[in-house]
Amino acid sequence: MDVECACVPRHRPAPLRAGDRVRIRFGNLTMTNRPIYLHGYSFEVARTDGGWIPSSARWPEVTVEVAAGEMRAIEFTANRPGDWAFHCHKSHHTTNAIGHQVPNLIGVPQKDLAKLINKLVPDHIAMGSTGGSIGAMEMPLPENTLPIMSGTGPFCGLEMGGMFSVVKVREGIGSNDYRDPSWFGHPKGTVAFEYTGDWPDS
Repeated sequence: MDVECACVPRHRPAPLRAGDRVRIRFGNLTMTNRPIYLHGYSFEVARTDGGWIPSSARWPEVTVEVAAGEMRAIEFTANRPGDWAFHCHKSHHTTNAIGHQVPNLIGVPQKDLAKLINKLVPDHIAMGSTGGSIGAMEMPLPENTLPIMSGTGPFCGLEMGGMFSVVKVREGIGSNDYRDPSWFGHPKGTVAFEYTGDWPDS
């Protein structure tokens, strides 16, 4: 199947039937390189702009670099049901909630600090004190800029812009049925939550 990666908010999910062998072709229509990453899977790079790669010469990856104006094709077996982000993995996207070494500011009061910063930077908005999203902040944008931070996920805003889609692998999807199957029903005990009880003795 072919999956379109467009600018948010015009992205579409990619529903895949569990167990199927999948080929995704994508092109980079932006003016910068894009390291495209698929969560939850490794894949084979199956095609470059030079043509299809023989099976014996393919290599395993989780991220593939796509320069401006280039296209790639990847192949994998959809054997892990769930919702998997498929997106550009630029380092500056750590501001989009995918940075694992960025300090967590949830619960840290920032209103007084934000007032001081606003004297120097009038449009500054404090981030993360309530677990909010960049998209929900609705920061001012230049006239020629797409509002790319406006996706909605099952728990909160989807904080990824630019080249982005959600690969939705499901049991029981019919052949050639590309309707959005809605969000994945997580098995009991698999969703993270805030622990508010006592810490065990070490």
